[in-house]
Amino acid sequence: MPYPNDSPTYVPKDQFLRYMDDYVEKFHISPRFNTLVESCMYDEKSNCWNIMARDIVNGTILDYASKFVVVATGENSEGIIPNIDGLQSFQGEAIHSSSYNSGSDYVGKSVLVVGCGNSGFEIARDLAVYGANTSIVIRSPFHVMTKELIHLGMILARWPISLRLVDFILLLFAHILFGDLSRYGIVRPNMGPLVLKAKTGRSAVIDTGTTTLIKKGDIKVFGPIHRIRGNLIEFEDGNERYYDTIIFATGYKSTTNMWLKKDVTMLNSDGMPKNDFPNHWKGANGLYCVGFARRGLLGIAHDAKIVASDIQANIQMILFD
Repeated sequence: MPYPNDSPTYVPKDQFLRYMDDYVEKFHISPRFNTLVESCMYDEKSNCWNIMARDIVNGTILDYASKFVVVATGENSEGIIPNIDGLQSFQGEAIHSSSYNSGSDYVGKSVLVVGCGNSGFEIARDLAVYGANTSIVIRSPFHVMTKELIHLGMILARWPISLRLVDFILLLFAHILFGDLSRYGIVRPNMGPLVLKAKTGRSAVIDTGTTTLIKKGDIKVFGPIHRIRGNLIEFEDGNERYYDTIIFATGYKSTTNMWLKKDVTMLNSDGMPKNDFPNHWKGANGLYCVGFARRGLLGIAHDAKIVASDIQANIQMILFD
């Protein structure tokens, strides 16, 4: 179901939610909210998947049986907080970025953001704008782009030219916009942004003003953390600083293996597909996954279409037999 013709390129939250409600109504979908799947296991005798879920509001147990199961919980289910020497001794607030609300909660405080993905960059900017004494840990190379440059890259990638050439164009414009960021602790990877995304799934960071604040010195950049002693954080380069709060923008992990039992065909021990894209989406006995290809919304759309087509073909086969 397409968006209305008058929809903007970047759909605002309220319009997106309205679209979802319309989608549910049109296709007669019955979502169960506030419900947690606790186990899902294939039964050889009934040739069905037995799913046990719990209503987290009233505690009611719900049992389902299905010929098909689509794992669509995504690769980003639970926040990762790295194991840093001395973290348990930290006496301030230490949270994952998923629990962050607003920089207004940290006015006048000294805050360290660990992680330089989109979440880390945006949180650091928000903190600095609200007057927090903000630092960010940058541990590895990454690309800084604007929303417009990424949009340009998506357009150029449709042309019959190599991704390397598209990357060259994007990096040229990025250098004009941002200059040499390496002097501020931001180093670009050897691969261009589109090639890097295609090969590793790592996305470029979309700048919303963070680089300007870094250049002005409003956001301090540090390398990896060596250890933590109380509220004193020691960095590997020898720098030391005291902080009131640490915000870990250090990514997420899949939690599928916590409830999907005895699957040996589709996912590995990390809850991610064993097979690489585009052969990652199907397991055995009617088991599928959507959104685990590390290819953003386009990858999710690819998965959804191919999974739906395969289930439809299997249903037609069952009815024919």
